[in-house]
Amino acid sequence: MTEPKTPDAAAPTGPAKKHPRDGKPHATIYDIARVAGVNPSTVSRALSKPGRVSAKTQKLIEDAAAELNYQVNPFARALPTGRTNTFGLIVADITNPTFFDIIRGAQTTATVRDYTLVLAESAESGATELTAARRMMATVDGLILASPRMDDDDIRVLARDKPVVVINREVDGVPCVVPDVHKGISEAVRSLAANGHTKVAFVAGPQQSWMSARRWEGVQAACEWSRLEAVRLESTKPTVDGGRQVARDVRASGATAVLTYNDLLAIGLMQELQAAGMVVPDQISIVGFDDIFGADFTTPPLTTVRSPLGECGSGAATLLLDLLHGTGDPAATLRVETELVLRGSSGRLLPAG
Repeated sequence: MTEPKTPDAAAPTGPAKKHPRDGKPHATIYDIARVAGVNPSTVSRALSKPGRVSAKTQKLIEDAAAELNYQVNPFARALPTGRTNTFGLIVADITNPTFFDIIRGAQTTATVRDYTLVLAESAESGATELTAARRMMATVDGLILASPRMDDDDIRVLARDKPVVVINREVDGVPCVVPDVHKGISEAVRSLAANGHTKVAFVAGPQQSWMSARRWEGVQAACEWSRLEAVRLESTKPTVDGGRQVARDVRASGATAVLTYNDLLAIGLMQELQAAGMVVPDQISIVGFDDIFGADFTTPPLTTVRSPLGECGSGAATLLLDLLHGTGDPAATLRVETELVLRGSSGRLLPAG
């Protein structure tokens, strides 16, 4: 009696289909079965659920698949299981180095857990982000939102469909990874106070940024504790160019020290103030936030409050994948610490008492 054939859960069935670009046919389980000398249903079991065939047969099938350059179709695999072994990550700005380590951390965890990461960006737009999220949710098993700009309600609606984790944001009922800004900001403000600064300006990020509001709250609290005056200044965008544009407001504020929402703003601000003849840190101290790649390439190197960005990415991916496998907490909050990294852009001032 021949072994009954079962539908292929790992690849298209039937004759090999030609690739639309190179015209070469895609290998199917029938091709693998022919090369390995086994039944197609055995190939299907070996590829979709390893361990259900003997080690010898598994090796024969894997060798045949490699010889034929067989690629598993995640959407075909998802038909019987509902899983594609992919998850999405949407970042606010793909060109911002702040997200580089977040992406790498998430990717590292995805690789270890045998998942594929799918990436998109919102370009700092809540509407664009929501559209991208809805499209991705149709094909991925879950979603990570890094510094999301959409409303809390929209995030909760997405989370009712499939698991969602947010980074740099707290949303009731949704798992999140949040850097605790208070330690790093307190260290920065105490350092500025020790150098005799009495007025500190905070250059804010996007109005829709949850984390920008938390950092401003942290600056206010730390300045009140150290008896320094704090003033908030708005930026046009959280970029180097945005930092350049806010330089006039910084000078007009009378502050002798500045903390910025992120390192890009700090770098642009420092460049513009130096171009105007100001000496950093002799005349003004500048402190960034995040410690992105390149923060120490400036002249002088940028003092910054470091966020463990790679840990944020890997932590979010772990929370998400644990949820997908039924072992996670659907309302977990993972807090990671920030710390001050002292470099050459802050200091000086001193005389006055």
